[in-house]
Amino acid sequence: MPEFEELAQQRKKKLQAIAELGYEPYPRKFDFTHTIPQLLAAYSSRTAEALSAEKAEVRVAGRVMSLRPHGKAGFAHVAGGGSKVQIYVRQDAVGERDFELFKLLDLGDIIGAEGYLFRTRTGELTVHVERLQFLAKALLPLPEKWHGLTDVETRFRQRYVDLMVNEPVRGVFERRARLVRGVREFLDAEGYLEVETPMMQPLAGGAMARPFVTHHNALDMKLYLRIAPELYLKRLVVGGFDRVYEINRNFRNEGISTMHNPEFTMLEFYQAYADYEDLIRLTERLMRHLAKGVLGAQEFEFGEHKISFEKFHRYTMREAVAHFWPQEETPLTLGDLKDLQNLVKFVPTLNNWFVREAGGAPVTDEFMRNNSPGALLQVFFEMVAEPHLIQPTFITEFPLEVSPLSKQKPGDPNFVERFELYIGGMEIANAFSELNDPAEQRDRFVYQQMLREKGDLTAHSIDEDYIRALSYAMPPAAGEGIGIDRLTMLLTNSRSIRDVILFPLLRPEKQSE
Repeated sequence: MPEFEELAQQRKKKLQAIAELGYEPYPRKFDFTHTIPQLLAAYSSRTAEALSAEKAEVRVAGRVMSLRPHGKAGFAHVAGGGSKVQIYVRQDAVGERDFELFKLLDLGDIIGAEGYLFRTRTGELTVHVERLQFLAKALLPLPEKWHGLTDVETRFRQRYVDLMVNEPVRGVFERRARLVRGVREFLDAEGYLEVETPMMQPLAGGAMARPFVTHHNALDMKLYLRIAPELYLKRLVVGGFDRVYEINRNFRNEGISTMHNPEFTMLEFYQAYADYEDLIRLTERLMRHLAKGVLGAQEFEFGEHKISFEKFHRYTMREAVAHFWPQEETPLTLGDLKDLQNLVKFVPTLNNWFVREAGGAPVTDEFMRNNSPGALLQVFFEMVAEPHLIQPTFITEFPLEVSPLSKQKPGDPNFVERFELYIGGMEIANAFSELNDPAEQRDRFVYQQMLREKGDLTAHSIDEDYIRALSYAMPPAAGEGIGIDRLTMLLTNSRSIRDVILFPLLRPEKQSE
């Protein structure tokens, strides 16, 4: 019998022995006086003398994380709420039955302990147990103490065990919760209204992404899981909600990487009578508010970098390409990018450099045939500039072809009033002045539909109801989306998106596992 199965069988026998002692194997509740964090907050500052004089009676519950039996007495650590406290169990204090229970405990079991507080000779705050209560048996053993749960796939698949044995993991998700709370505090104070929009939609819109498809049996209709809430939130702006936001789950049927999960969380918000420049200023304030609330500082570590929110940088997309271009290969200036048709002659240099230095895939002839110069500029940016954008940097002036919902830039209609915020080499936010001309929006949708018919499954569908909404007049407005998962990565120094999603999507387990 494998060792793991043998350990599980031993634990089942112990559960039977606990039941034979008269304990209910899975009792319904336990009345406690303090959670473990509350206990530590209330009594950690008390001296041994003060505790001895007060002899404070407490009842706490938690998971057994260490056991140190010593003849007719023993110590254990009980964990709960992200903290742990020591308990001391003596046979003459708890009685023979409860002490037999103590001897049958395993790491991972859940117990309740009633007693009074004191400090040991080493000064550790400890519960002197007078009554022990059994609450649940861990039939499977916890990972071995010194090596822990280190396999990445197992950690994500068995997050419940990961949270038990890897103490920093809980801190990541506590910071994530503070981040989301901070978003709400900031936007509520700015006069925004939080709303909810459909997660199942008759058309997949608001972003350029491949959707998940499902079917509603009663209505006999195809539905798409939301790729973005944008078009519904802007319908609300039409309806008179001048400042509106949603913290939303989105679903995109695309690849998985350290920065992509098919199910992810976004913040989207829209502000009437504003443009993208207003949102740049608001975004700077929001980022500083979140850093202060989550970290208490404007500077923080991310990998080998120290990132600061004290200063935000800014380039147009063409400026970024020219600035970070490998000039030693073939010189490229901002003047070369005035006419995007010139990009074609730099593709061989880009491919040779990118394959050699980054080991990435080159720009293909098929891409060149099926896409516009504006789309090619975005590829140049992603390959050349994006990895260098470690400090907070706004990239502005996106090509029209890759921005079907954005308002054109005055005097330069090939570009739009749009920005993306990059931090740590990742896109964190995307925003633009909203296109509110229904005729122009229809033309943009028609162009996207043409791309779909040529095989681009991420191109936008024609949304007739959204055009109808715009026809009732939407005020000038700006909107923004911010990736909550990536922002959490930054503020927790996590290098994979799966580290900040409690249950990321994984391949099915092999049967042998």
